[in-house]
Amino acid sequence: MNTKQMLKRISIFIMVLVLFAITNIQNPALALTPQSLYDRAWRLINTKYVDDTQNQQNWARWRHKYDSVIKDEEDAYVAIATMVDSLGDVYTKFLTPKEYKQESESIQGSLKGIGVQIGVRDGKLLIIAPLEDTPGERAGLKSEDEILEIDGKSTKGITVEAAADKIRGPEGTQVSLLIKRKGEENKVYTIKRANIELKSVSTKAPKIGSVDDNLGYIRLSSFISRNAAVEFQNALNQMASKDGIIIDLRSNPGGLLTNAVYIADMMLSSKTIVSTVDRDGYKDTQNSASQVITTQPVVVLINGGSASASEILSGALKDNKRATIVGKKSFGKGLVQEINKLPDGSALHITIQKYLTPNGTDIHKKGIEPDYTVDITSDDIKNNKDPQLEKACEILQKQVHKNTTASKE
Repeated sequence: MNTKQMLKRISIFIMVLVLFAITNIQNPALALTPQSLYDRAWRLINTKYVDDTQNQQNWARWRHKYDSVIKDEEDAYVAIATMVDSLGDVYTKFLTPKEYKQESESIQGSLKGIGVQIGVRDGKLLIIAPLEDTPGERAGLKSEDEILEIDGKSTKGITVEAAADKIRGPEGTQVSLLIKRKGEENKVYTIKRANIELKSVSTKAPKIGSVDDNLGYIRLSSFISRNAAVEFQNALNQMASKDGIIIDLRSNPGGLLTNAVYIADMMLSSKTIVSTVDRDGYKDTQNSASQVITTQPVVVLINGGSASASEILSGALKDNKRATIVGKKSFGKGLVQEINKLPDGSALHITIQKYLTPNGTDIHKKGIEPDYTVDITSDDIKNNKDPQLEKACEILQKQVHKNTTASKE
């Protein structure tokens, strides 16, 4: 075969490949079957999951396990969820198209429900945090409340996704939750659902306790919304005349990693914010820029409901000695998830990295210890007291006095 004939054959082969690719682009349904959807999920976990042993198991055994039983999309969904459960990772999860749509609405900044973040810990369905100024908060739901029943049906063995689906619903309808709270009798809360605008930041005075007039207060309730960093920056700008700032991350369940990085960047100059480590041990470090929005003294409030992105922010400020941390030990979620949308509209959250604070600390299942451990009791709340907030004000006032004295010398 001469060179001319060889080039001709190669060109024909390339044309066939291009035509094949175009056919698949124009007719995506030809490539998508319930079996291929399952296989797509298998391959994503195989290549991306942070633990390359997939929880010490032979991952290959799952690839064709359900070939003979997957007949439609619902079969594929059950098979994918079962496969994902074998990882033993509550943060790696499969979302049906309906569940993914609901999640996307949350990220965009609104949803219909009662306004609580929920999670499963040790087999218990818990309220991680009620969102500020929502039906759930106004009804009196609290962080660490255990949900025993939803509309009279037990939550034993329920997934977070299934529970969220039951709690959410059309605006104006009601949902009843049987709540177990430490030190109190079980109680049913009947709550009317509403359209929840997910505002992440508030500068309103706390409902209990008080903040000194010369100090600023920013309540950051969630990192979920794409607008969280912008809202926080606007709040910082409002606090320009204050002598110090309290950042309240109590019962903030986290959200987008990028929001935590952007917000830390507003207060740190040329410092490490967070490092992420993938399955191959590759370490990627996020550093702050040289310019900051504020150099005011900062105190951060955390508690057991402060998780994920809350811990990234508080860890960055603590390790860089940019802020003093007050409250109770945080939740302890040191893993990073990636959202992978599948062709049918469903999605996979896959844990792809663990993160380390600037000092190299892995806080997963350990949490961040505050510089000052301060509790807040039911009696404190009844008496309109907030010892954690009071401690924050005390620390800031001492810092302000110290800075003022130093500037006069």
